[in-house]
Amino acid sequence: MLGARRLLFYGVVLYVQRGFCETPGLRPPPTRIAIIGAGIGGTSAAYFVRQKFGNNVPIDIFEKGDVGGRLATVEIGGNEYEAGGAVIHPLNLHMKKFVEELGLSARPPPSSTIGIYSGKEFVFEESNWLIINLIKMIWYYGLNFLRMYMWVEEMLDKFMRVYRYQTSDYSFTSVEALLNALGGEEFVRRLNKTIDETMQQAGFSQRFIDEIVTPAMRVNYGQGAQINGFVGAVSLAGTDPGLWSVKGGNKIVCTGLLYASKANLIKGMVTSVEEKIRPLRTGEGSVHLYQVNYKTDSDESYSQYDIVIVAAPLNSGMSGISFPFSVPAVKNPYHQTVATFVKGQINRSFFGCPEPCNLQITEILTMEDPNLFFSSIGVVTPVQVKANQPLGVSTDDPVWKVFSPNPLTEQQLGLLFMSHGAVKSKTWLAYPHYHPPERVPPVVLNERIYYISSIEIAASAMEMSAISAKNVALLAYHQWYENTDKIDQENLNEKIKSEL
Repeated sequence: MLGARRLLFYGVVLYVQRGFCETPGLRPPPTRIAIIGAGIGGTSAAYFVRQKFGNNVPIDIFEKGDVGGRLATVEIGGNEYEAGGAVIHPLNLHMKKFVEELGLSARPPPSSTIGIYSGKEFVFEESNWLIINLIKMIWYYGLNFLRMYMWVEEMLDKFMRVYRYQTSDYSFTSVEALLNALGGEEFVRRLNKTIDETMQQAGFSQRFIDEIVTPAMRVNYGQGAQINGFVGAVSLAGTDPGLWSVKGGNKIVCTGLLYASKANLIKGMVTSVEEKIRPLRTGEGSVHLYQVNYKTDSDESYSQYDIVIVAAPLNSGMSGISFPFSVPAVKNPYHQTVATFVKGQINRSFFGCPEPCNLQITEILTMEDPNLFFSSIGVVTPVQVKANQPLGVSTDDPVWKVFSPNPLTEQQLGLLFMSHGAVKSKTWLAYPHYHPPERVPPVVLNERIYYISSIEIAASAMEMSAISAKNVALLAYHQWYENTDKIDQENLNEKIKSEL
Protein backbone atom coordinates (compact mmCIF):
# COMPACT_ATOMS: atom_id res chain seq x y z
CA MET A 1 0.00 0.00 0.00
CA LEU A 2 2.88 2.36 0.89
CA GLY A 3 4.53 1.67 -2.47
CA ALA A 4 1.33 2.54 -4.35
CA ARG A 5 0.97 5.82 -2.43
CA ARG A 6 4.60 6.67 -3.09
CA LEU A 7 4.15 5.92 -6.79
CA LEU A 8 1.04 8.13 -6.87
CA PHE A 9 2.96 10.91 -5.08
CA TYR A 10 5.81 10.78 -7.62
CA GLY A 11 3.31 10.85 -10.46
CA VAL A 12 1.68 13.99 -9.06
CA VAL A 13 5.11 15.65 -8.61
CA LEU A 14 6.10 14.89 -12.21
CA TYR A 15 2.77 16.22 -13.47
CA VAL A 16 3.13 19.44 -11.45
CA GLN A 17 6.73 19.89 -12.61
CA ARG A 18 5.65 19.47 -16.21
CA GLY A 19 2.90 22.02 -15.65
CA PHE A 20 5.46 24.54 -14.42
CA CYS A 21 7.82 24.12 -17.38
CA GLU A 22 5.33 23.61 -20.21
CA THR A 23 2.12 25.13 -21.46
CA PRO A 24 -1.03 23.04 -21.88
CA GLY A 25 0.28 22.25 -25.39
CA LEU A 26 3.04 20.25 -23.66
CA ARG A 27 5.85 21.88 -25.65
CA PRO A 28 8.90 22.50 -23.43
CA PRO A 29 10.05 26.12 -23.06
CA PRO A 30 13.01 27.47 -25.04
CA THR A 31 16.38 26.29 -23.81
CA ARG A 32 17.96 29.72 -24.32
CA ILE A 33 17.03 33.19 -25.61
CA ALA A 34 19.42 35.85 -26.99
CA ILE A 35 18.84 39.60 -27.08
CA ILE A 36 21.21 41.81 -29.09
CA GLY A 37 21.45 45.32 -27.66
CA ALA A 38 21.07 46.63 -24.10
CA GLY A 39 19.38 49.94 -24.71
CA ILE A 40 15.82 50.61 -23.62
CA GLY A 41 14.51 48.24 -26.31
CA GLY A 42 16.77 45.33 -25.38
CA THR A 43 16.52 45.64 -21.60
CA SER A 44 12.74 46.05 -21.65
CA ALA A 45 12.59 43.01 -23.96
CA ALA A 46 14.56 41.03 -21.39
CA TYR A 47 12.12 42.18 -18.71
CA PHE A 48 9.02 41.21 -20.72
CA VAL A 49 10.54 37.93 -21.98
CA ARG A 50 11.25 36.95 -18.38
CA GLN A 51 7.63 37.69 -17.48
CA LYS A 52 6.29 35.51 -20.30
CA PHE A 53 8.69 32.55 -20.35
CA GLY A 54 9.29 32.27 -16.61
CA ASN A 55 12.31 32.19 -14.35
CA ASN A 56 13.98 29.04 -15.69
CA VAL A 57 14.78 30.12 -19.26
CA PRO A 58 18.34 31.53 -19.58
CA ILE A 59 18.45 34.95 -21.27
CA ASP A 60 21.71 36.36 -22.66
CA ILE A 61 21.84 40.03 -23.64
CA PHE A 62 24.73 41.25 -25.80
CA GLU A 63 26.00 44.83 -25.68
CA LYS A 64 29.17 46.16 -27.32
CA GLY A 65 28.95 49.54 -25.57
CA ASP A 66 27.39 50.84 -22.37
CA VAL A 67 24.09 49.58 -21.01
CA GLY A 68 21.53 52.22 -21.95
CA GLY A 69 22.46 52.64 -25.60
CA ARG A 70 21.10 55.99 -26.75
CA LEU A 71 20.17 56.87 -23.17
CA ALA A 72 23.31 58.41 -21.72
CA THR A 73 24.64 61.33 -19.71
CA VAL A 74 27.66 63.61 -19.95
CA GLU A 75 29.56 65.19 -17.07
CA ILE A 76 30.26 68.90 -17.07
CA GLY A 77 31.12 71.14 -14.14
CA GLY A 78 30.83 68.22 -11.73
CA ASN A 79 27.23 67.38 -12.72
CA GLU A 80 25.62 64.87 -15.09
CA TYR A 81 23.23 65.96 -17.85
CA GLU A 82 20.98 64.01 -20.21
CA ALA A 83 22.78 63.62 -23.53
CA GLY A 84 20.40 61.17 -25.23
CA GLY A 85 16.66 60.58 -24.85
CA ALA A 86 15.72 63.28 -22.37
CA VAL A 87 11.97 63.52 -21.69
CA ILE A 88 9.07 61.12 -21.14
CA HIS A 89 5.39 61.85 -21.80
CA PRO A 90 2.98 61.56 -18.84
CA LEU A 91 0.97 58.94 -20.81
CA ASN A 92 3.99 56.68 -21.42
CA LEU A 93 2.65 53.88 -19.22
CA HIS A 94 5.47 51.38 -19.72
CA MET A 95 8.11 53.90 -18.66
CA LYS A 96 5.96 54.94 -15.68
CA LYS A 97 5.59 51.34 -14.60
CA PHE A 98 9.32 50.66 -14.97
CA VAL A 99 10.15 53.63 -12.74
CA GLU A 100 7.62 52.54 -10.10
CA GLU A 101 8.62 48.87 -10.05
CA LEU A 102 12.35 49.63 -10.01
CA GLY A 103 11.96 52.05 -7.09
CA LEU A 104 13.19 55.04 -9.09
CA SER A 105 11.97 58.64 -8.95
CA ALA A 106 10.68 61.07 -11.55
CA ARG A 107 11.87 64.63 -11.92
CA PRO A 108 10.11 67.40 -13.87
CA PRO A 109 11.98 69.31 -16.58
CA PRO A 110 13.15 72.82 -15.76
CA SER A 111 10.69 75.59 -16.47
CA SER A 112 11.62 77.42 -19.63
CA THR A 113 10.63 80.42 -21.70
CA ILE A 114 10.66 79.54 -25.40
CA GLY A 115 11.48 81.66 -28.40
CA ILE A 116 11.13 80.68 -32.06
CA TYR A 117 14.04 82.00 -34.15
CA SER A 118 13.79 82.27 -37.95
CA GLY A 119 17.50 82.74 -38.56
CA LYS A 120 17.04 86.52 -38.63
CA GLU A 121 14.59 87.35 -35.84
CA PHE A 122 12.27 85.89 -33.23
CA VAL A 123 8.87 85.20 -34.77
CA PHE A 124 7.40 84.19 -31.41
CA GLU A 125 8.53 84.79 -27.82
CA GLU A 126 6.92 83.37 -24.72
CA SER A 127 6.24 85.60 -21.77
CA ASN A 128 6.33 84.70 -18.10
CA TRP A 129 2.63 85.64 -18.03
CA LEU A 130 0.17 82.98 -19.23
CA ILE A 131 -2.48 85.48 -20.30
CA ILE A 132 0.02 87.31 -22.51
CA ASN A 133 1.04 84.02 -24.13
CA LEU A 134 -2.60 83.17 -24.86
CA ILE A 135 -3.20 86.56 -26.44
CA LYS A 136 -0.07 86.18 -28.59
CA MET A 137 -1.04 82.68 -29.72
CA ILE A 138 -4.50 83.78 -30.82
CA TRP A 139 -3.20 87.01 -32.41
CA TYR A 140 -0.51 85.23 -34.45
CA TYR A 141 -2.09 81.86 -35.14
CA GLY A 142 -5.81 82.07 -34.49
CA LEU A 143 -7.15 78.82 -33.02
CA ASN A 144 -4.38 76.66 -34.49
CA PHE A 145 -2.81 76.02 -31.07
CA LEU A 146 -6.11 74.82 -29.60
CA ARG A 147 -6.83 72.72 -32.68
CA MET A 148 -3.35 71.16 -32.49
CA TYR A 149 -3.92 70.21 -28.85
CA MET A 150 -7.23 68.55 -29.75
CA TRP A 151 -5.71 66.86 -32.82
CA VAL A 152 -2.86 65.38 -30.78
CA GLU A 153 -5.23 64.32 -27.99
CA GLU A 154 -7.40 62.46 -30.49
CA MET A 155 -4.32 60.63 -31.78
CA LEU A 156 -3.15 59.80 -28.25
CA ASP A 157 -6.60 58.51 -27.29
CA LYS A 158 -6.40 55.95 -30.10
CA PHE A 159 -2.74 55.18 -29.44
CA MET A 160 -3.47 54.38 -25.78
CA ARG A 161 -5.35 51.27 -26.95
CA VAL A 162 -1.98 49.57 -27.23
CA TYR A 163 -1.81 49.14 -23.45
CA ARG A 164 -5.18 47.36 -23.35
CA TYR A 165 -4.13 45.10 -26.20
CA GLN A 166 -0.83 44.21 -24.55
CA THR A 167 -2.43 43.70 -21.13
CA SER A 168 -4.71 41.18 -22.87
CA ASP A 169 -1.63 39.50 -24.42
CA TYR A 170 -2.33 40.39 -28.06
CA SER A 171 0.61 40.78 -30.44
CA PHE A 172 1.33 41.74 -34.06
CA THR A 173 3.70 40.47 -36.72
CA SER A 174 4.23 43.90 -38.32
CA VAL A 175 4.32 47.55 -37.35
CA GLU A 176 1.62 48.28 -39.92
CA ALA A 177 -0.69 45.69 -38.31
CA LEU A 178 -0.10 47.27 -34.90
CA LEU A 179 -0.79 50.81 -36.16
CA ASN A 180 -3.88 49.63 -38.01
CA ALA A 181 -5.22 48.03 -34.83
CA LEU A 182 -4.72 51.34 -33.01
CA GLY A 183 -5.90 53.96 -35.47
CA GLY A 184 -7.02 52.14 -38.59
CA GLU A 185 -5.80 53.04 -42.06
CA GLU A 186 -5.42 56.67 -40.95
CA PHE A 187 -2.40 55.79 -38.78
CA VAL A 188 -0.83 53.69 -41.55
CA ARG A 189 -1.37 56.42 -44.17
CA ARG A 190 0.53 58.88 -42.01
CA LEU A 191 3.69 56.89 -42.72
CA ASN A 192 3.33 57.82 -46.38
CA LYS A 193 2.79 61.57 -46.00
CA THR A 194 4.85 64.33 -44.46
CA ILE A 195 3.66 66.03 -41.29
CA ASP A 196 3.40 69.18 -43.43
CA GLU A 197 0.96 67.49 -45.82
CA THR A 198 -0.89 65.76 -42.99
CA MET A 199 -1.51 68.99 -41.08
CA GLN A 200 -2.37 71.01 -44.17
CA GLN A 201 -5.05 68.45 -45.00
CA ALA A 202 -6.29 68.72 -41.41
CA GLY A 203 -6.76 72.47 -41.93
CA PHE A 204 -3.75 73.98 -40.15
CA SER A 205 -2.27 77.17 -41.58
CA GLN A 206 1.08 77.10 -43.36
CA ARG A 207 2.38 79.84 -41.09
CA PHE A 208 1.60 77.74 -38.01
CA ILE A 209 3.31 74.71 -39.57
CA ASP A 210 6.41 76.72 -40.50
CA GLU A 211 6.76 78.67 -37.25
CA ILE A 212 5.52 76.21 -34.60
CA VAL A 213 5.40 72.66 -35.97
CA THR A 214 8.73 72.71 -37.83
CA PRO A 215 10.74 73.94 -34.78
CA ALA A 216 9.20 71.10 -32.72
CA MET A 217 10.37 68.60 -35.34
CA ARG A 218 13.86 70.12 -35.40
CA VAL A 219 14.39 69.98 -31.63
CA ASN A 220 13.04 66.43 -31.28
CA TYR A 221 14.29 64.75 -34.46
CA GLY A 222 16.76 67.18 -36.05
CA GLN A 223 14.57 67.26 -39.17
CA GLY A 224 11.90 69.57 -40.47
CA ALA A 225 8.27 69.21 -41.50
CA GLN A 226 9.16 66.68 -44.20
CA ILE A 227 9.27 63.82 -41.68
CA ASN A 228 6.37 61.38 -41.80
CA GLY A 229 3.00 62.31 -40.33
CA PHE A 230 3.01 59.67 -37.63
CA VAL A 231 6.37 60.52 -36.08
CA GLY A 232 5.42 64.19 -36.51
CA ALA A 233 2.33 63.69 -34.36
CA VAL A 234 4.45 61.86 -31.77
CA SER A 235 6.83 64.83 -31.78
CA LEU A 236 3.96 67.27 -31.20
CA ALA A 237 2.84 65.16 -28.23
CA GLY A 238 6.22 66.09 -26.78
CA THR A 239 5.01 69.68 -26.49
CA ASP A 240 2.36 68.67 -23.93
CA PRO A 241 2.73 69.76 -20.29
CA GLY A 242 3.76 67.24 -17.65
CA LEU A 243 6.87 65.90 -19.38
CA TRP A 244 9.34 64.27 -17.00
CA SER A 245 12.57 62.30 -16.78
CA VAL A 246 14.20 59.92 -14.32
CA LYS A 247 16.11 61.25 -11.35
CA GLY A 248 19.68 60.09 -11.76
CA GLY A 249 19.37 59.79 -15.54
CA ASN A 250 17.04 57.90 -17.87
CA LYS A 251 19.75 55.32 -18.55
CA ILE A 252 19.39 53.82 -15.06
CA VAL A 253 16.02 52.41 -16.16
CA CYS A 254 17.97 50.10 -18.49
CA THR A 255 20.31 49.02 -15.70
CA GLY A 256 17.31 48.31 -13.46
CA LEU A 257 15.48 46.31 -16.12
CA LEU A 258 18.59 44.26 -16.80
CA TYR A 259 18.87 43.41 -13.11
CA ALA A 260 15.13 42.69 -12.75
CA SER A 261 15.15 40.36 -15.75
CA LYS A 262 18.04 38.32 -14.32
CA ALA A 263 19.51 38.30 -17.82
CA ASN A 264 23.18 37.50 -18.33
CA LEU A 265 25.02 40.51 -19.80
CA ILE A 266 27.71 39.63 -22.33
CA LYS A 267 29.99 42.56 -23.13
CA GLY A 268 30.77 41.87 -26.73
CA MET A 269 29.99 42.74 -30.34
CA VAL A 270 27.77 40.32 -32.24
CA THR A 271 29.26 39.68 -35.69
CA SER A 272 26.87 37.13 -37.19
CA VAL A 273 23.92 34.85 -36.64
CA GLU A 274 23.99 31.37 -38.23
CA GLU A 275 21.41 28.62 -38.55
CA LYS A 276 22.41 25.29 -37.01
CA ILE A 277 20.67 21.92 -37.06
CA ARG A 278 21.60 19.64 -34.17
CA PRO A 279 20.48 15.99 -33.83
CA LEU A 280 18.61 15.08 -30.67
CA ARG A 281 20.30 12.83 -28.11
CA THR A 282 17.75 10.14 -28.80
CA GLY A 283 18.88 10.03 -32.41
CA GLU A 284 15.32 10.61 -33.53
CA GLY A 285 14.81 13.95 -35.16
CA SER A 286 16.76 17.20 -34.86
CA VAL A 287 16.50 20.67 -33.39
CA HIS A 288 16.85 23.95 -35.30
CA LEU A 289 18.98 26.54 -33.44
CA TYR A 290 20.60 29.91 -34.11
CA GLN A 291 24.28 30.37 -33.37
CA VAL A 292 25.23 33.89 -32.27
CA ASN A 293 28.91 34.65 -32.96
CA TYR A 294 30.49 37.50 -31.04
CA LYS A 295 33.75 39.17 -30.09
CA THR A 296 34.78 40.29 -26.62
CA ASP A 297 37.90 42.20 -25.58
CA SER A 298 39.70 38.92 -25.01
CA ASP A 299 38.48 36.44 -27.62
CA GLU A 300 35.84 35.29 -30.10
CA SER A 301 33.08 32.94 -29.04
CA TYR A 302 29.56 31.74 -29.85
CA SER A 303 26.42 30.42 -28.18
CA GLN A 304 23.30 28.74 -29.54
CA TYR A 305 19.70 29.82 -28.97
CA ASP A 306 16.13 28.88 -29.77
CA ILE A 307 15.02 32.52 -30.06
CA VAL A 308 16.99 35.63 -31.07
CA ILE A 309 15.69 39.18 -30.51
CA VAL A 310 17.50 42.02 -32.26
CA ALA A 311 17.21 45.29 -30.34
CA ALA A 312 19.87 47.23 -32.26
CA PRO A 313 19.28 49.11 -35.54
CA LEU A 314 20.22 47.02 -38.57
CA ASN A 315 20.20 50.00 -40.91
CA SER A 316 23.14 50.54 -43.24
CA GLY A 317 26.39 51.01 -41.34
CA MET A 318 24.78 50.56 -37.91
CA SER A 319 25.27 47.01 -36.64
CA GLY A 320 27.61 45.04 -38.89
CA ILE A 321 25.74 41.81 -38.09
CA SER A 322 25.49 39.29 -40.93
CA PHE A 323 22.57 36.87 -41.23
CA PRO A 324 22.09 33.70 -43.30
CA PHE A 325 19.13 35.41 -44.98
CA SER A 326 18.48 38.80 -46.53
CA VAL A 327 17.18 41.53 -44.24
CA PRO A 328 14.69 43.48 -46.37
CA ALA A 329 13.77 47.14 -46.24
CA VAL A 330 16.22 48.15 -43.48
CA LYS A 331 17.56 50.99 -45.61
CA ASN A 332 16.82 54.33 -43.90
CA PRO A 333 20.12 55.83 -42.77
CA TYR A 334 20.14 57.10 -39.20
CA HIS A 335 20.22 60.85 -38.75
CA GLN A 336 23.28 62.33 -37.08
CA THR A 337 22.73 64.83 -34.32
CA VAL A 338 25.32 66.35 -31.99
CA ALA A 339 24.49 67.39 -28.44
CA THR A 340 26.98 70.00 -27.22
CA PHE A 341 26.97 71.13 -23.59
CA VAL A 342 28.43 74.55 -22.88
CA LYS A 343 28.82 76.23 -19.53
CA GLY A 344 28.70 79.91 -20.29
CA GLN A 345 26.80 83.07 -21.15
CA ILE A 346 24.77 83.11 -24.35
CA ASN A 347 25.48 85.84 -26.88
CA ARG A 348 22.06 87.47 -27.12
CA SER A 349 23.24 89.94 -29.75
CA PHE A 350 23.63 86.97 -32.14
CA PHE A 351 19.83 86.67 -31.97
CA GLY A 352 19.25 90.35 -32.69
CA CYS A 353 19.19 91.68 -29.14
CA PRO A 354 22.32 93.85 -28.59
CA GLU A 355 23.58 94.33 -25.05
CA PRO A 356 22.23 95.48 -22.67
CA CYS A 357 19.47 93.03 -23.53
CA ASN A 358 16.47 92.02 -21.42
CA LEU A 359 15.71 88.89 -23.46
CA GLN A 360 14.50 86.32 -20.90
CA ILE A 361 14.24 83.33 -23.22
CA THR A 362 15.93 80.15 -21.92
CA GLU A 363 15.13 77.83 -24.86
CA ILE A 364 15.47 78.76 -28.51
CA LEU A 365 13.90 76.63 -31.24
CA THR A 366 14.57 77.29 -34.89
CA MET A 367 12.74 77.39 -38.20
CA GLU A 368 14.18 75.98 -41.42
CA ASP A 369 17.08 78.13 -42.62
CA PRO A 370 20.02 76.75 -44.63
CA ASN A 371 22.35 79.25 -42.95
CA LEU A 372 21.59 78.05 -39.41
CA PHE A 373 24.23 75.69 -38.04
CA PHE A 374 22.18 74.53 -35.04
CA SER A 375 18.66 73.20 -34.41
CA SER A 376 18.01 74.39 -30.86
CA ILE A 377 19.69 75.74 -27.76
CA GLY A 378 18.40 75.68 -24.18
CA VAL A 379 19.34 75.71 -20.51
CA VAL A 380 19.48 72.25 -18.89
CA THR A 381 19.60 71.06 -15.30
CA PRO A 382 21.54 68.13 -13.78
CA VAL A 383 19.90 64.71 -13.65
CA GLN A 384 20.45 64.76 -9.91
CA VAL A 385 21.48 67.52 -7.51
CA LYS A 386 24.41 66.47 -5.35
CA ALA A 387 23.80 66.09 -1.62
CA ASN A 388 26.28 68.84 -0.72
CA GLN A 389 25.10 71.22 -3.44
CA PRO A 390 23.32 74.28 -2.01
CA LEU A 391 19.73 74.89 -2.98
CA GLY A 392 18.45 78.14 -4.42
CA VAL A 393 19.42 80.22 -7.41
CA SER A 394 22.92 79.48 -8.63
CA THR A 395 25.27 82.37 -9.41
CA ASP A 396 27.27 80.13 -11.76
CA ASP A 397 26.92 80.31 -15.51
CA PRO A 398 24.14 78.02 -16.74
CA VAL A 399 24.77 74.93 -18.81
CA TRP A 400 23.30 75.08 -22.31
CA LYS A 401 22.59 72.14 -24.59
CA VAL A 402 22.95 72.85 -28.29
CA PHE A 403 21.61 70.43 -30.90
CA SER A 404 23.30 70.61 -34.29
CA PRO A 405 23.75 68.31 -37.30
CA ASN A 406 27.55 68.58 -37.07
CA PRO A 407 30.09 69.28 -34.30
CA LEU A 408 30.32 72.97 -33.47
CA THR A 409 33.51 74.77 -34.43
CA GLU A 410 35.28 77.26 -32.16
CA GLN A 411 34.04 80.03 -34.43
CA GLN A 412 30.43 78.87 -34.07
CA LEU A 413 30.79 78.59 -30.29
CA GLY A 414 32.12 82.17 -30.34
CA LEU A 415 29.02 83.30 -32.22
CA LEU A 416 26.59 81.62 -29.79
CA PHE A 417 28.36 82.51 -26.52
CA MET A 418 29.86 85.73 -25.17
CA SER A 419 32.04 83.61 -22.92
CA HIS A 420 32.19 79.98 -22.00
CA GLY A 421 34.10 77.50 -19.90
CA ALA A 422 33.78 73.73 -20.20
CA VAL A 423 32.45 72.20 -23.42
CA LYS A 424 31.41 68.58 -23.88
CA SER A 425 29.74 66.98 -26.88
CA LYS A 426 28.14 63.67 -27.82
CA THR A 427 27.60 62.65 -31.43
CA TRP A 428 24.66 60.33 -32.03
CA LEU A 429 23.14 58.37 -34.85
CA ALA A 430 20.04 59.09 -32.88
CA TYR A 431 16.97 58.20 -34.97
CA PRO A 432 16.11 57.29 -38.56
CA HIS A 433 16.21 59.88 -41.28
CA TYR A 434 12.51 60.07 -42.04
CA HIS A 435 11.55 60.29 -45.68
CA PRO A 436 7.99 59.27 -46.53
CA PRO A 437 6.68 57.11 -48.01
CA GLU A 438 8.35 54.88 -45.42
CA ARG A 439 9.30 51.25 -45.94
CA VAL A 440 8.92 49.67 -42.51
CA PRO A 441 11.21 46.68 -41.82
CA PRO A 442 9.58 43.43 -40.72
CA VAL A 443 9.17 42.54 -37.06
CA VAL A 444 9.82 38.86 -37.88
CA LEU A 445 13.15 38.68 -39.71
CA ASN A 446 13.08 34.88 -39.88
CA GLU A 447 11.49 32.06 -37.94
CA ARG A 448 12.13 32.88 -34.25
CA ILE A 449 14.25 35.97 -35.03
CA TYR A 450 12.54 39.24 -34.10
CA TYR A 451 13.40 42.89 -34.72
CA ILE A 452 12.43 45.47 -32.08
CA SER A 453 13.87 48.51 -33.89
CA SER A 454 11.44 48.04 -36.77
CA ILE A 455 9.09 50.41 -34.96
CA GLU A 456 11.58 53.28 -35.16
CA ILE A 457 10.73 53.88 -38.82
CA ALA A 458 7.23 54.78 -37.60
CA ALA A 459 8.50 56.80 -34.61
CA SER A 460 11.61 56.70 -32.45
CA ALA A 461 11.11 57.25 -28.71
CA MET A 462 11.78 55.45 -25.43
CA GLU A 463 8.16 54.41 -25.05
CA MET A 464 7.93 53.24 -28.67
CA SER A 465 10.89 50.92 -28.04
CA ALA A 466 9.26 49.57 -24.86
CA ILE A 467 5.98 48.97 -26.71
CA SER A 468 7.82 47.15 -29.49
CA ALA A 469 9.77 45.12 -26.94
CA LYS A 470 6.59 43.91 -25.26
CA ASN A 471 5.00 43.15 -28.62
CA VAL A 472 8.04 41.03 -29.58
CA ALA A 473 8.06 39.23 -26.22
CA LEU A 474 4.36 38.38 -26.61
CA LEU A 475 4.79 37.39 -30.26
CA ALA A 476 7.77 35.14 -29.52
CA TYR A 477 5.82 33.46 -26.73
CA HIS A 478 2.68 32.91 -28.80
CA GLN A 479 4.56 31.64 -31.84
CA TRP A 480 6.60 29.27 -29.67
CA TYR A 481 3.45 27.78 -28.14
CA GLU A 482 1.31 28.25 -31.29
CA ASN A 483 -1.24 30.56 -29.65
CA THR A 484 -2.50 31.85 -33.00
CA ASP A 485 -5.61 33.40 -31.45
CA LYS A 486 -3.35 36.04 -29.84
CA ILE A 487 -1.61 37.13 -33.05
CA ASP A 488 -2.80 39.72 -35.62
CA GLN A 489 -6.41 39.67 -34.52
CA GLU A 490 -8.75 42.08 -36.29
CA ASN A 491 -11.29 44.42 -34.69
CA LEU A 492 -9.42 44.17 -31.41
CA ASN A 493 -10.93 47.28 -29.91
CA GLU A 494 -14.44 45.86 -30.24
CA LYS A 495 -13.27 42.39 -29.25
CA ILE A 496 -11.74 43.58 -25.99
CA LYS A 497 -14.85 45.65 -25.20
CA SER A 498 -16.97 42.49 -25.58
CA GLU A 499 -14.53 40.53 -23.39
CA LEU A 500 -14.90 43.14 -20.68
